[in-house]
Amino acid sequence: VQLVVQMAFTRLLLRRVPAAAPTWQPRDTRLLHTIAPLRKENEEPAVPAASPGFFAKLFDDKNTVADPSFKNRWLMVVPAFATHMCIGSPWGWSVISGPLSRELGFVASSADDWAFAQTTIPLSITFALQGIAAALGGNWLMKVGPRAGMFVAGLCFGGGLLLGGLGVSLHSLPLLYAGYGLLGGTGVGLGYTPPVQTLLNWFPDRKGLASGMCIAGFGSGALVFTPVANALMKSFSSPPTYLGPTSSVQTVFQDGRLFADVGGKLQEVVTATAYDISKLATPLAEGVYVVGTGSTGVAPTLMALGLGYLAIMSASAMAIRRPAPGYVPDGYTPPAATSGPSVTQYVPADVAMKTPQFGLLATTFFCLACGGMGLFSVAKPMMGEVFSSSLPDVVTAAFASSYVMALSAGNLGGRLGWAVFFDKFGSKTTFNIFTLASIPLYLSIPSCIDSMVTNPSLGSLAYFTAATVTAISFMGGTYALLPAYEASLFGARQVGAIHGRMLLASTVASLVGPSILLSLRGQSERKSLLELVDKVPEDKFLSTFGAPLTELDQLIAAKSVTISKVLAVLPPGTPDPTPYIYDTTMYTLAGLASVAALSQFLVRPVRKDRFRD
Repeated sequence: VQLVVQMAFTRLLLRRVPAAAPTWQPRDTRLLHTIAPLRKENEEPAVPAASPGFFAKLFDDKNTVADPSFKNRWLMVVPAFATHMCIGSPWGWSVISGPLSRELGFVASSADDWAFAQTTIPLSITFALQGIAAALGGNWLMKVGPRAGMFVAGLCFGGGLLLGGLGVSLHSLPLLYAGYGLLGGTGVGLGYTPPVQTLLNWFPDRKGLASGMCIAGFGSGALVFTPVANALMKSFSSPPTYLGPTSSVQTVFQDGRLFADVGGKLQEVVTATAYDISKLATPLAEGVYVVGTGSTGVAPTLMALGLGYLAIMSASAMAIRRPAPGYVPDGYTPPAATSGPSVTQYVPADVAMKTPQFGLLATTFFCLACGGMGLFSVAKPMMGEVFSSSLPDVVTAAFASSYVMALSAGNLGGRLGWAVFFDKFGSKTTFNIFTLASIPLYLSIPSCIDSMVTNPSLGSLAYFTAATVTAISFMGGTYALLPAYEASLFGARQVGAIHGRMLLASTVASLVGPSILLSLRGQSERKSLLELVDKVPEDKFLSTFGAPLTELDQLIAAKSVTISKVLAVLPPGTPDPTPYIYDTTMYTLAGLASVAALSQFLVRPVRKDRFRD
């Protein structure tokens, strides 16, 4: 009994007495063999570290390191290229912006449809967020590693397209901007760097090839997006209700909108001219159509692409691996470290931003990017507006889509082809060509268009295509070669930080370039429309559009009066001013190229006192 009581008491004390308290010895030595295990049993146990969960293990940066026995580095090109191909798809946005501007009217824009300028803004927001997200998320990406970064980028980009598709379905412009623009652009920014950095680690002996393979994916994004998006829109689209030819349908105007009696109820309608029908992928009859009864298929297309891109980018994130520490490709001997000043000296990023060279280079970058992004934002509609009236059998909706793919090929070719020229002739000569050659290219386009209108020929079409593709190649080459140009000026040590800040010029260009182009286009279009309206007698205008000329502004705002509809009531042979609405834009782009050429001419080597060892 005494033994049992002592054991119980001892257990109770050991539970209450802290480990640091003085110990005592039992009088009965027979308990010594019992107290020790009891004390060990009753001491505060060490709290084991929480076992990491499935996702923590999956995305732990340590688990993205390849096994040292893994040597087939070329397999890593596939997920890197695939990710860049996905986030490069916004270059093909112009195949969406056109149908999106007539989502409700289908054959022509209705009063409640978004303006063409509004439907191009998502592209600007996307590339603006690319630079911002890349700059703000740089440290986080370095911390979490490529797999987590690429996976989050896939969630943002794919989710952005899904949210954008929902915005189109609900006809909510803010939701479209927030989804495709803000969220999707964040995905582009977060997904851009990790694949490039990973391939550079796998290819220390061929860094130019490594970055080129990734950049090629980014430049080729529209080559995949354009045909897939067109096929999906054609599959998901449904034609609107057709009421008949314009001459056989009784219509009335109310508050600038056109209505017709449908089943005893007035419903808003739009009239489709031959020009409107030429922009459709599936030709329909000219006449009157009920607003809101058809679908362009844009909403489900964006959602389907969002799911597809999410799957591809997620799979790529799971497949990507970083090389094991100390990895050296077979047959490659790392160069011995040198201590020459040309290798070790550099200009710190904070100092570089204060140099005139940084400002001049940023100006050059901004001007060239403005032109390229402006062209990309309106590529498909521009081709139709400029050439469809002169060459209706050649310049169809399918041809306009092919033109977008040609621009994408120029973007891709410029990123790869100009790199070879750069390595041979240097940065100064290459960028002089980009800036100086852009001036005559843009200046010659209005003359080319005038020649096409007065004497339609395939030669003018071929020149226009070649000139714009070449201009886009200059932009692609600028994006690809600017880091190397910065390294030649400021040294290579902090070129990453310097280029990250230089990308702010691209962010501004993505907003300013399309805005300038669309604003000038809108001004020219309105001026041409007013000149045409002046040729229409007041009584004929009233009988055709159901409202007097004093309500012209309201009719234009409701899209009831357009250039094509006014031409339909004018005598045959009246010149169509539509091909000329881009002339002022091209002259402006030539002016920007002149500013870029001047900035490039003024770039000089950085002063030696700016360098650090």
